[in-house]
Amino acid sequence: MRTVVQRVSRAKVTVDGEITGEIDHGLLILLGVSTKDVEADADYLLDKIVNLRIFEGADGKMNLSLADSGGDMLVVSQFKLYGDTRRGRRPSFVEAAPGKDAVCFYEYFVAQARQMVTKVETGRFGAMMDVELINDGPVTIILDSEKTI
Repeated sequence: MRTVVQRVSRAKVTVDGEITGEIDHGLLILLGVSTKDVEADADYLLDKIVNLRIFEGADGKMNLSLADSGGDMLVVSQFKLYGDTRRGRRPSFVEAAPGKDAVCFYEYFVAQARQMVTKVETGRFGAMMDVELINDGPVTIILDSEKTI
């Protein structure tokens, strides 16, 4: 499982002009699922994301986590995070989980996040989405459950 984590002052997702998810201060999570993923990958990444110390405390240093800061989370499915461009110019997505498998892990990730974070919003799995964000910092972190060591 692979994520791009962006600290935002606000973010929203729209599908066909309808807002499906919107947050203020918090994290925008782009979530990609691979063919090798299991629930433990989602658990690992979610724990890492919620506890990443990437929010500034009173001293101006990044000492606070999402849990500490009381921020929101917006989770957007993004199978293209598994695009492989090592050969040719068109990305290959063979490592990305097929939709029917990926949606299960996406829904699992969101359900678990809702147990840890007060406000969790989402995009719409499999839809063409417009994602708007104000990247705060900017702070952008890439996490991959295969790179746990």
